[in-house]
Amino acid sequence: MYLKQHIDNSKIIIPCIFLVLIAQFVGKGMPILGAVPGAAMMFAIIIASLQIKAWFPKLPLPAFAWATLISLVLSMPYSPVSDVFLQYTNKIDFLATTTPLLAFAGLSVGNSLDKLKSLSWKIVIVSMVVFTTAYFGACFVAQIILKAQGII
Repeated sequence: MYLKQHIDNSKIIIPCIFLVLIAQFVGKGMPILGAVPGAAMMFAIIIASLQIKAWFPKLPLPAFAWATLISLVLSMPYSPVSDVFLQYTNKIDFLATTTPLLAFAGLSVGNSLDKLKSLSWKIVIVSMVVFTTAYFGACFVAQIILKAQGII
């Protein structure tokens, strides 16, 4: 059962990683072959996070959170693999990962358009409040950090 799930997930993940490698080659001129080990590490983390989510479906964390936690632990200075992990993953421009991520997010929202319609106009108000507070929250944090560093 898990093998079939991983194969199905890989049919989506591998093209996404390939798009990331192409996007960073086109956008930043970074060599594709140099980033393949980091992309393989990303793939392994994605599969591991999906597996953890499958093992513990009742936990409220999504697979994305598990991937973030795994990456955080692997990159921490006291991790025995942090030097190798950071050496290879630093060759991937993570801004290039946003293109396929946003594309697939748009596709997933498009598939649940009926659910969005059932939320009616209230979702507009909720999303505006969320966007506004996230924006001002980020501005507040940036203000504090830039003042502390003496930049402004």
